[in-house]
Amino acid sequence: MTGHGASPQREMRRRNLSRVLHAVAEQGPCSRAAVAARLGLTRTAVSTLVEELLRGGLLTEQGTTPPGGAGGGPGRPGTALALTDAGPCGLGAEIGVDHLAVCAVDPRGQVRTRARLESDGRGSAPELVLTRLRTLVDEVAQQARGLGLRPVRLAVAVPGLVARGTTTVVRAPNLGWSDTDIASALADPGERGTIETPPLVEALPLLVDNEANLGALAELWLGSGRVPRDFVHVSAEVGIGAAVVLSGELLRGARGFAGELGHVPVRPDGPRCGCGGRGCLEQYAGEVALLRAAGLRTDGARDDALTALAERAGAGDTRARDALEEAGTALGVALAGTVNLLDPRAVVLGGALARFATWLLPALERELRERTAAPGVPPALVISGLGAEGPLLGAAHAAVRVVLDDPLSYLG
Repeated sequence: MTGHGASPQREMRRRNLSRVLHAVAEQGPCSRAAVAARLGLTRTAVSTLVEELLRGGLLTEQGTTPPGGAGGGPGRPGTALALTDAGPCGLGAEIGVDHLAVCAVDPRGQVRTRARLESDGRGSAPELVLTRLRTLVDEVAQQARGLGLRPVRLAVAVPGLVARGTTTVVRAPNLGWSDTDIASALADPGERGTIETPPLVEALPLLVDNEANLGALAELWLGSGRVPRDFVHVSAEVGIGAAVVLSGELLRGARGFAGELGHVPVRPDGPRCGCGGRGCLEQYAGEVALLRAAGLRTDGARDDALTALAERAGAGDTRARDALEEAGTALGVALAGTVNLLDPRAVVLGGALARFATWLLPALERELRERTAAPGVPPALVISGLGAEGPLLGAAHAAVRVVLDDPLSYLG
């Protein structure tokens, strides 16, 4: 949101306001002295920045902090600063194969309201799915307004390839979509809009990203230190996606398509995949392949089928456990190449993979040990604490973080 031709003084002010907000977000309620010490700025400079953020409603004061205590600083007691729980908020949305979900997150990172709709997206026209999503976004936006929040951005997680720097889903094979522009579809109110009550979604800046990317960002931002700044995030719903985070930044690739782990061939002479290749990881560790191998139906409710798989595996069912072991082996083969190429500190298992980690990990760890070229132990395997919630939370936090990154654009 930085304007072209902005003065160096304004850019320095913008940057320092952002640094103050991020410091308060990371430390929790803390004093001006604690912020100054963390940022290496003078107390006078921090006080000036804090006063501007207080006037703009992005910070609030919450009593006092003891001198030298948590969130405090040396000398006299200070006033505790905290991010506001009112004012701007981010809206996150997720387009799943069998559901739509939307939530609103305030600047403190708290989910304030949410909605979910079971919706079979396989084979459904994009226009139909996005009309349902637009209605859900408007519903959550109105609920957020009733809580004193003002949506400032919408981020949408999709199970497909998104062209870098655009809102266009180039291909989402599990939805059957290609070259679908999310922005134009969401901004069209159809017959619902009126002059008095236009859909709010058409007025919001929009971010569209792959679900694995947003799930990885959620792990980075919300993992409470469990996830390092260099990791590979692997998630599974119907398909398998991955995201690579290096030094705390997503590796997107030239076109924005990095991370298509599900279409890495693990057996080049294997069955034909929907992407056109053969023997892709999804043919062995994807949800449909996993359920079929376990002898479970794939045409019913996904959650019921996955619950049945977990129950059978937990009860010692041989076929279920063999299916999960085969999936873990295929995952290990695919991930070994990624580990050898990128040398991450950790591999994070999210989505449905987290749910079945108990049975996947032995085979996965075995393959990584045997196939990792570097000496020593392979990267740590971390089970996501967010599970299937990761993409939605990542989207909502990506939307609200623009306030922390560029507070000057939201100050009166």
